[in-house]
Formats: sequence, structure tokens, C-alpha cells
Amino acid sequence: MPNNDDKKELLKLANRIKALRKERNLTQEDCFNDTGIHFARIEQGKRNISYLTLISICKYFDITPNSFLKF
Repeated sequence: MPNNDDKKELLKLANRIKALRKERNLTQEDCFNDTGIHFARIEQGKRNISYLTLISICKYFDITPNSFLKF
């Protein structure tokens, strides 16, 4: 079970992904269809993504991991 600090970090990640998606006028379904990644669970802060998922998301949004993590 994640502690409160972990939950806060997952919510920061969730908000960053959601903001990137909305900036590009994409739905969660669009993102899933393009990547196979379930954005809904990530954006709810319920899923701690792997490094490879992070890399895939960065490639999808055409940003570097460093840029992504500056939130």
C-alpha cells in the first residue's frame, strides 16, 4: 500500500500526463488506441508506471524524459 508521499508523487505524475494529453486535445481512448497504454488508471493516480511505460509516453508526446519530469 503506497504511503501518503507515494500517493502525492503518483498524483503529480497523473496530472502531468493528463495536462500533456489535454494540451494536444487527445482523449484517453485516442492515447490508448495509439499506444496500448491505459491512461485512465495512470491519470487517476492508481498505477505506478514502469520506466519503459514512461519512455513510451515520452515518445508518444515527443518529449524527453527530463522534460517530462520537470513538473
